[in-house]
Amino acid sequence: MHIRDWPRSERPREKLLGRGAGALSDAELLAIFLGSGVAGRDAVQTARDLLTAHGPLRRLLDRPPAALARLPGLGPARACQLAAALELGNRLMAAALERGDALTDPVAAGRYFARRLRPYPHEVFAALFLDTRHRALAFEELFAGTIDGAEVHPREVVRRAPAHNAAAVIVGHNHPSGCADPRPPTARSPPG
Repeated sequence: MHIRDWPRSERPREKLLGRGAGALSDAELLAIFLGSGVAGRDAVQTARDLLTAHGPLRRLLDRPPAALARLPGLGPARACQLAAALELGNRLMAAALERGDALTDPVAAGRYFARRLRPYPHEVFAALFLDTRHRALAFEELFAGTIDGAEVHPREVVRRAPAHNAAAVIVGHNHPSGCADPRPPTARSPPG
């Protein structure tokens, strides 16, 4: 059955227009980018297949565009569309900070760091420099490390703050290994 044969309210585009993008599943959102499926599969089923084989969504979209282009159902044009959409989201988030709004919510700062540092396959330690009203002045990636660690020198963070005339600094780093525990698994104390 083609998507055009589905009830109108269940088609991804119509669902988005009627209920908003938040009402769509990951597969339905991905299907909108695909536009069509592969032979014998509609766009939603093709998207589900991609997520099953190469997902979840974050793992799928963390791939570089060239790797996405090699996946069945994507190809270079669709891979470029997905990469461009992700970059638009990153720039939108950066623009919110650049327009002079005060950054007073720790959750918003965490989301900003997560979006900026998510693409890296290794740990990156970064700093967001703020003025006296907690508006963003600059964002710098200060240290790069391995998949599960980065050597950080506090003096470098302190040295960069006056360079931006910053009154405050928010620091953060990514966890490309997926483990946020600061100790290696073998160093954990036994339960009890």
